[in-house]
Amino acid sequence: MVVLTGYDPLPGGLRLPRGIVLSEISVLSEPMQRLLFHSGYVEPPSAAAARRTKLPTPVATRGTHENLVRMTAPRLLGGLSPDGEAVDLRTHRAAYAEPPISRRGRGDAAIIDAVEAAGLRGRGGAGFPTARKMRTVAGAARPPVVLANGTEGEPASGKDAVLLSRLPHLVIDGALWAAAAVGADRVVIAVDRSNGVAAEAVAHALAERERHEPSAVAIEVSWTPPRYVAGEESALVQFVNKGVAKPTVGAGRPFQRGIDGRPTLVQNVETLAHVAQIAAWGPDWFRLDGTAGEAGTALYTVTGAVTRPGIVEAPMGATTMEILAMAGGPSVPLQAALVGGFFGAWVPTEALWRSHTRAGLEPYGASPGCGVIVALPAGACGLSETARLVAWYSAQSAGQCGPCVHGLADLAAGCTDLAHGGGPGLVEQLRRWGSMIEGRGGCHHPDGAVRLLRSAFAVFADDVAAHSAGRPCRASASVPFIYVPDAAHGWR
Repeated sequence: MVVLTGYDPLPGGLRLPRGIVLSEISVLSEPMQRLLFHSGYVEPPSAAAARRTKLPTPVATRGTHENLVRMTAPRLLGGLSPDGEAVDLRTHRAAYAEPPISRRGRGDAAIIDAVEAAGLRGRGGAGFPTARKMRTVAGAARPPVVLANGTEGEPASGKDAVLLSRLPHLVIDGALWAAAAVGADRVVIAVDRSNGVAAEAVAHALAERERHEPSAVAIEVSWTPPRYVAGEESALVQFVNKGVAKPTVGAGRPFQRGIDGRPTLVQNVETLAHVAQIAAWGPDWFRLDGTAGEAGTALYTVTGAVTRPGIVEAPMGATTMEILAMAGGPSVPLQAALVGGFFGAWVPTEALWRSHTRAGLEPYGASPGCGVIVALPAGACGLSETARLVAWYSAQSAGQCGPCVHGLADLAAGCTDLAHGGGPGLVEQLRRWGSMIEGRGGCHHPDGAVRLLRSAFAVFADDVAAHSAGRPCRASASVPFIYVPDAAHGWR
């Protein structure tokens, strides 16, 4: 287990700062061992008592159970420097060989085959098979471009900032391996310009490489504006091409026509970090963690009502409660959790004992998304928190389509009314507006607000009934729990 602490707390503990440092790498606690044992993953705590210096491993062999999860040492976070500084190139090269030279317009199928055999899926939110995206771009007529997405516009997420600020060379290596895979001669790393620590670390890492191992592939950094939809792939492409970070409609997908009109492979920086490790140690090693259906590990930003909010790394297939336990476990009784971030969905406490995978969360209309988990305490008002999140959605609109400009504003106003007491017919009106908005926006931004609202109606059904009858809960008038940032201005 790796817990990153040492940051300044903010309301709800949601906004991780840019200066996160590694505090400790510790073994699993007795409650965590017991939790894993009852889930069938490890041997009983009594049998493991003599081996407290090691992470537990499963007794059963792989293949005896589809959902078997192996807990090994941290992979990505295991490479962090204990002093909290970015790992320099010399230290990085002691563990990782230099990526091969990309042949312009000529991809390397062996790299793509390895990524496919590893079963890697994107860690940015959609979970699309990484190798499939690579093959599509590698087969294009024009030399492609690799775009590493490190914007992390999701307010509740901090994992990408950790990778960029502490392990920049691992991310850059992953981008260069991806470039070699698809035959790209250009790599663009997109970083939110408000993330000063990450920006400085990436710039310093590139300067190191320029001095010690110049690359035949052009590598540049694009400093994006701090807007949520600026991280949408078509918005990133437009920002690199024209300097405006707004999603485009009808201009073709980036893998078809992206940067400079060339096919562009857009990958989250965590995905690329995994690519670098697969290239170093192979797909079989990667599959040692996780499940048969969803391999490897993933980074999670765990905040809210937990003992040690921060970034943890867990194998794919771990339950949500196991991931919460890695952050010290719930600090108070919970009523729900927000999974996938602001663009995610609420799930009830019963869902916390299910596998934190797309399959495990699908019955609740949720998915792991970008790896955010916010634990909501029993004393908070879920409808009030939802209203503030929907208002944030409205404020983040790029203003390019009716569903965003008008639909989200109406949803936000209606949610605020419901949080304050509502009235007859308001819930059905909100449901109707959501159906009118969903799938009709210029991008998926308004769909996220509708999904969040629907999950709130399901998870907080009793509160919905009480608020609709004019009896809002006392918590609705209390201090907001989830930190919601003010909307930034400008798109350039």
